[in-house]
Amino acid sequence: MADGARGPLDGLLVADFSRILAGPYATMLLADLGADVVKVEGPAGDDTRTWTPPVRDGVSTYYLGVNRGKRSVVLDFRDPRDARLARELAGRADVVIENFKPGGLARYGLDHASVSTGNPGVVYASISGFGTGAGRDVPGYDLMVQAISGLMSLTGDPEGPAYRAGISVFDVMAGNHAVIGILAALRHRDATGRGQLVEVNLLSSALTGLVNHSSAYAAGGTVPYRMGNAHPSVFPYEPLPTADRDLIVTAANDGQFRRLCEVLGIPGTADDRRFRHNADRTERREELRPILVERLRTRGALEWFELLVAAGVPCGPINTIEGGFAMAERFGLDPVVEAGDGERAVPTTRHPIRFSETPAAYRLPPPALDEHGEDVRKWLEGGEAAGAGRESGEVAGAGRESGEVAGAGRESGEAAGVGRESGADVRAGRESGDA
Repeated sequence: MADGARGPLDGLLVADFSRILAGPYATMLLADLGADVVKVEGPAGDDTRTWTPPVRDGVSTYYLGVNRGKRSVVLDFRDPRDARLARELAGRADVVIENFKPGGLARYGLDHASVSTGNPGVVYASISGFGTGAGRDVPGYDLMVQAISGLMSLTGDPEGPAYRAGISVFDVMAGNHAVIGILAALRHRDATGRGQLVEVNLLSSALTGLVNHSSAYAAGGTVPYRMGNAHPSVFPYEPLPTADRDLIVTAANDGQFRRLCEVLGIPGTADDRRFRHNADRTERREELRPILVERLRTRGALEWFELLVAAGVPCGPINTIEGGFAMAERFGLDPVVEAGDGERAVPTTRHPIRFSETPAAYRLPPPALDEHGEDVRKWLEGGEAAGAGRESGEVAGAGRESGEVAGAGRESGEAAGVGRESGADVRAGRESGDA
């Protein structure tokens, strides 16, 4: 690892006009990797600042979970001076990310067409709920998309009601897709000097994220339906009861099933012609399940976990979130890091990607509302940003003139940057132009 490495996106300036989850999650990932993210908030701040409980030191843990590594500035777009500063920021940025209602930023000169006129190298990422066509006016909250996409029809017991996933899964997915799109567009900019518009919507992220179920319909003409915790194409691939609690057992091929039977002390079951191949086991799951459960009930879940994993059989206990972190600690994944230093440091979840040369860093804690507003405004108005270094709130690229093409002189192969915004709520429910 190079000494003093700041991350693969060091020097990239991101103007973050997003809120709630998808966009802030995307920009947090970029900040972890070295990008300088300026979080632009309306006077009331990001909605998630008020989403409580739980809290840490009076601050919403929801907000804390997706906003580390950023600087906050309050700009009210309805104020002409603030709108001008927002345009100045967008004109200097390598990446702009937003999740306003489609078309809502045009009145302030902050839409892609306006920004790219003065900053042709900008990568402009826009996140919506249902795209910019016929669905442009439909609000885009994650729960809505879980329902509309069909995910909820797949979740829950076969005879019971549909259920939502335990997290805003499509917000997170759309945030990741935004990052992928931004990085790809930055690579194109490295090669051509030209920026572009990157559009992500929650419904499209959802349909691709439904993977095998989407394929069952698109390629096979089959409409899948919920099966509880069972898998439509593999058995065993579900929770099975042990002496104390359920254990997920995923013997997804014939070799794994044979090893499962050996550890359970029923090796002959793997040679039973009723269960010899996966298709056989899936068709006769109601016959096979009680045979497996009879043996699994003789030990506890953690004991079976140790034995089965040692034999190469995928399995795992159903933990609480606390148990999930404990398992990550056991595996040496160090899941908790601190963002920032000293009294302001906040425990947070480690970035999921590890780099051998340019590791993720957690320089700044999630900012207080307008915490860096004075410095950012001074920089945008032409003065020097206060603070001796980035850790103290200095803005990257402080010498860049307004309108200068971001990264225009960058040699091909220099670190590409990444993009932005989510869309769980995608401001799609807001009035056009509400900051």
